[in-house]
Amino acid sequence: MFLSGKTALVTGSTSGIGLGIARALASEGANLVINGFGDPAEIEQERSMLAKASGAEAIFVEADLTSAAGCEALIQAALDRFGSVDVLVNNAGMQHVSPVEDFPIDKWDRIIALNLSSAFHTSRLAVPGMKAKGWGRIIMTASAHSLTASPYKSAYVAAKHGLAGLTKTLALELARENITANCISPGYVWTPLVENQIPDTMKARGLSREQVINDVLLAGQPTKKFSSPGDIGAMAVFLCRDVADNITGANLSVDGGWTAQ
Repeated sequence: MFLSGKTALVTGSTSGIGLGIARALASEGANLVINGFGDPAEIEQERSMLAKASGAEAIFVEADLTSAAGCEALIQAALDRFGSVDVLVNNAGMQHVSPVEDFPIDKWDRIIALNLSSAFHTSRLAVPGMKAKGWGRIIMTASAHSLTASPYKSAYVAAKHGLAGLTKTLALELARENITANCISPGYVWTPLVENQIPDTMKARGLSREQVINDVLLAGQPTKKFSSPGDIGAMAVFLCRDVADNITGANLSVDGGWTAQ
């Protein structure tokens, strides 16, 4: 397990894509720091399973990443327990859909804070330790919306485009430090959050389950296939390998051809 002895911190990792990434990194022996929302008993079960899978340690840190102080508390907890953050995965995010003239200001501020600013804060705090060790990986869970736009998602699209720009800047600044920075940009990923949207959409639009999946959710994905959280996790693991040490500043689409159109 090539990540044995290293520590990976994944934000927004108590469910969905983040949990898939955490599981993949644990399977390669990394210590894990997870963070997010959910039922405490379920989070503890996942934490225990990650530790078992890695043969190392896994801790859960509750921190509000919409503030700089929350980001600082998260990184400090990782440093206090493990001494370093070797792999940083900025995955935490949220969404709100509204026309721009009606977009709630508090929602805009919160989405930018969580989806974009938290990645800046965690990166700035993790980089010194990576430089000291001469190795590091920074991975952003961006989105097809880091490369294209959809109506009514102004804050989310702005934040994901910002993540792509932040990643490029980090890659250039750290190019001689053996630290890479890359985006993974999924399209639709099959998660409980997506699955739970289907019944309401069926009812609202008078469509069958298959129609909702193919004509609504996957309308923009030519393959008409969802990715899985494990697919995104496998990409994250690849970016941590030595064979990927010259991949930096990249935005890697896992979107079924969405952004090829």
